[in-house]
Amino acid sequence: MFAMLRKLCVFLSLSAGVWAAPGNRPERLEWFRDLGFGLFIHWSVDSQLGGVISHSLVGASPEYCERYFTLLPRTFNPHKFNPRDWAVLSRLAGIKYVVFTAKHHSGFCMYDTRTTDFNIMNTPYGRDITGMLLLAFREQGIVPGLYFSPDDFHFLYKQGKVIDRSRPEVLPPGNPPLLKYDQAQIRELMTNYGKIDVMFLDGPPEGLREVCWEMQPDTVVTRGALETPEQYVPGVPIEGAWESNLTMGAAWQYQPTNEEYKSGTQLINILIETRAKGGNLLLNVGPKPDGELPIEQEARLREFALWNMVNGESIYAVRPWVVTNEKNIWFTRRKNEDTLYAFVTGEPRWRLGEWREITLRSVLATADTKIGILGQSDQVLEYKPDVVPRTTWRQESDGLHIRAMRAQRLYDDRKWPNAVVLKLTHVKPIAPSGHRGQNPITR
Repeated sequence: MFAMLRKLCVFLSLSAGVWAAPGNRPERLEWFRDLGFGLFIHWSVDSQLGGVISHSLVGASPEYCERYFTLLPRTFNPHKFNPRDWAVLSRLAGIKYVVFTAKHHSGFCMYDTRTTDFNIMNTPYGRDITGMLLLAFREQGIVPGLYFSPDDFHFLYKQGKVIDRSRPEVLPPGNPPLLKYDQAQIRELMTNYGKIDVMFLDGPPEGLREVCWEMQPDTVVTRGALETPEQYVPGVPIEGAWESNLTMGAAWQYQPTNEEYKSGTQLINILIETRAKGGNLLLNVGPKPDGELPIEQEARLREFALWNMVNGESIYAVRPWVVTNEKNIWFTRRKNEDTLYAFVTGEPRWRLGEWREITLRSVLATADTKIGILGQSDQVLEYKPDVVPRTTWRQESDGLHIRAMRAQRLYDDRKWPNAVVLKLTHVKPIAPSGHRGQNPITR
């Protein structure tokens, strides 16, 4: 019935002269850019080993592959998995969309599928983790998305082919049975889990992204249709929608040893830089095999939560300013508005109760301009009744001069290491010549 309806819609569209090739819809790409900050979750049956996800099968002996495909499903039991805890923490951290590994390269499906027995239902846990997770994140207003690998090492193993990702004969375009198998799995995912807003196709997307758009035209395909820089932020902005995906440490999946995490400050600065350059950040976590997040990853999400509680408005529904940054001060601009956010990052840290003089050379104040630090009232410095931390400014020929005090205590020791954000309303960019007018505007 649904297939007949789709064919009818195609016929009517062609008849009306409005047919367009399938792809990401422009309005949906703008919607996606507004989200800004997503959570990537890499998790599969081999998280029990504490090593790389899936790739240990490449170049592995037949004996290793047999142990992997038979032993690991028998022992995978994430009995502490509570997706509502993850979702609540993610919402506090400012996460707007989630991308979960429904199937990674190994071929193990973290969802209930009829295409293979190599899936979560045939483990001691025996419950549909993908469905549970998407439901929990939807309850928190977080947009649902899925990661899907067209590569499938389990499928290749059963075919008797070499497990690899670089040989044409083992990739879906050169392996018709694998392509048909992948298409069946994509149809399951796009049918059984409600609206899927984001799809990350980590491999040859041809023949799969079209199925996504056919079944759910509003789906935004990221990898497979957009620029998705991995483990770095581009040096210059990329035109249109794009998404950097990064790990908190070095590994995508849970790695209990030999791991070095980035600090919360580094990760927050990466988010700021990504948004200043017009992209989305997809930040990865790797759950433990028992279903809990590693404490190091939870801690960094909670650091994001505090920063987001104060500064969240500066990274959603924003676009690049005329410059991305002036040294250690980065910018975002509110979409379709003359509101600017200036992120003061780096050393020295801005101490509580400290006045700072900041000059923004790309910003022009107007008669209606207002400036303040996000999160604080500019009226009170705790335990200092004689101090009024009111932000003032003046426009001069070399730029906008701002005098401001950080007056909100966020840590007990008063040493807050993360970016402080200035909000400037009703401002304009300064022309390259710099000087604009004879009379400076002072507040």
